[in-house]
Amino acid sequence: MALTITTIPCLSDNYAFLIGDGTRTALVDVPEAEPILEALDRNSWSLDEVWLTHHHSDHVDGLDKVRERFPDLRVTGARSDRDRLPNLDRDVADGEQFDFAGNEVRVLDVPGHTVGHIAFYIPDSGAAFTADTLMAFGCGRVFEGSMAQMWKSLCRLRALPEDTLIYSGHEYTEKNANFALTIEPDNLALRKRAEDIAERRARGEATVPSTLREEIATNPFLRADLESVKEAISMQRSDDVEVFAEIRSRRDDF
Repeated sequence: MALTITTIPCLSDNYAFLIGDGTRTALVDVPEAEPILEALDRNSWSLDEVWLTHHHSDHVDGLDKVRERFPDLRVTGARSDRDRLPNLDRDVADGEQFDFAGNEVRVLDVPGHTVGHIAFYIPDSGAAFTADTLMAFGCGRVFEGSMAQMWKSLCRLRALPEDTLIYSGHEYTEKNANFALTIEPDNLALRKRAEDIAERRARGEATVPSTLREEIATNPFLRADLESVKEAISMQRSDDVEVFAEIRSRRDDF
């Protein structure tokens, strides 16, 4: 049976995601318990698995309370970050795969935001759960890794099929869009998408997920290797990592 994916707003601007086939349900990240438990109750779903993308508190703090309700949960996270994650029942590494409800789930190592950040990609559903690596119109701050690591991670995600849905971890899209316009003000696709995002946020709608195709056309962090972007920020002679680092630095101060 095909998987359905439900976006759960948490905290002030986080997202968690429920994935299910009507029989089994998995959860990507646990920012807080209450809205997740409410969604499960509303749909009369149990919870079988939790997949953690990284160790930050706004992605794991609700796990203990969720586990009280579902003590047989199987929790999956990065082997390389096992010491900083809640107790794991299964640790995974880059290139490994596991089965969920008859669907292959691929593990992608995408460090930069943290050194142990992973993403989960479900090819048959065309869905990638990228948390704080690739976001709508943006990317996460580079807290633990290097700019080169984050750029490599983004390039890796950019290489997925363009119709992939990107399920990112935060509702930062409108501010990210406003920043993107400072980099490429003449990008017509960007301007149109920014207008659409503003309208959706005015209606209180979530802007996650987005398509990878949209991100490739409008997200400045995925476009740092384009000559047009280098020219726009007067870095024609700089390498791709230097350009990415400059864009990330500008976003940090935006």
